[in-house]
Amino acid sequence: MSHKRVVVTGIGALSALGNTVADTWQNMINGVSGAGPITLFDASKFKTRFACELKNFDPQDYLDRKEARKLDRYCQLALVVSDQAMADAGLNKDNIDVDRAGVIFASGIGGLITFQEEVINFAKGDGTPRFNPFFIPKMILDIAAGQISMRHGLRGPNFAVTSACASSTNAIGVAVDLIRAGKADVVLTGGSEAVISEAGVGGFNSMKALSERNDSPETASRPYDKDRDGFVMGEGAGALILESLEHAQARGARIICEIAGSGASADAHHITAPHPEGLGAKHVMLAALADAGMQPEEIHYINTHGTSTPIGDGAEVKAIQAVFGEHAYKLNISSTKSMTGHCLGAAGVIETIACIQAVLHNIVPPTINHFTDDPELDPNLNFTFNKAQKRTVDAALSNTFGFGGHNACVIVKKFVP
Repeated sequence: MSHKRVVVTGIGALSALGNTVADTWQNMINGVSGAGPITLFDASKFKTRFACELKNFDPQDYLDRKEARKLDRYCQLALVVSDQAMADAGLNKDNIDVDRAGVIFASGIGGLITFQEEVINFAKGDGTPRFNPFFIPKMILDIAAGQISMRHGLRGPNFAVTSACASSTNAIGVAVDLIRAGKADVVLTGGSEAVISEAGVGGFNSMKALSERNDSPETASRPYDKDRDGFVMGEGAGALILESLEHAQARGARIICEIAGSGASADAHHITAPHPEGLGAKHVMLAALADAGMQPEEIHYINTHGTSTPIGDGAEVKAIQAVFGEHAYKLNISSTKSMTGHCLGAAGVIETIACIQAVLHNIVPPTINHFTDDPELDPNLNFTFNKAQKRTVDAALSNTFGFGGHNACVIVKKFVP
């Protein structure tokens, strides 16, 4: 089936590795860990006392002070990366048809910090309901999409996508489909997450999902290592400007790469654990390849979900081997979560940006913190351990999987006119 081609013309990113795309990418290929002791709250009594926080980030460097106070942290991050992406694409409300410019923006959890603060304040009182009038507008997870559209005057399709850790990958897929269907010419898409808080860390700790290597935060996230013990929570955001090829060419835009295809599937298995044989992961990669009209052999790099959990990493590897067969041994595989931490609903877009950079620069970022081979994983696969590798990357695939069994996949490739 023929359909409109969708290209990337702008990118924005905030992560524990940097407050720009360039800084994030440079630290990523250098194998820098973004993990360190938690500073956003007193974590001294928690089982996990470290995370991948943003560094030297003050929202008032980017947003008006009064404006920033009305926004949850996740929404602050969303506005910053939207500004970056719009500027990178050379777009503003005066040079596009704003009625055909949409915003599809994701979060897995939304304003958890605001929710926590308001409930604690109420509990400390005498029972009289005194809530901040911005409580609900700050907390709801669609508000980032709404705030972005208001900030940039974009009046096209506008809503949030949420599917836990697959959220921003699914948002990219929805954005692509809107452009292909002719319902928008331009879509700003991506996701944001900021839940490094008592509720966020405590909740994931109670599930035994987080690493507890408090003595060595920078080596705690170790995907595919025999001694992996859970993920490291991260915060961050990413944004992409997607356009139909015709629209981008008509305005003389710099085309960064092409979004070739996307896929979505469900494990239909368990609320938190993946299918042990990776069936949902297998199906979502096959769906993305079919949507892109590509063969498995055309993929050179996979940025895996790779959270550093004992079950999840192994299931995804089984899925990769099932989909790619012998070609799996010619792939580079890596988990950049080993450096950024797991950014939950923002993970997908940040990792898609890593794929875009790999395609642009023909460098595969590493999976850091590998110390001991896991005998359950095929040693002949190239997990790009500990050091970036130069190679031709014409096409890259990014996987993200979320609680609830949500699976999402996106494929990016070099743009060929």
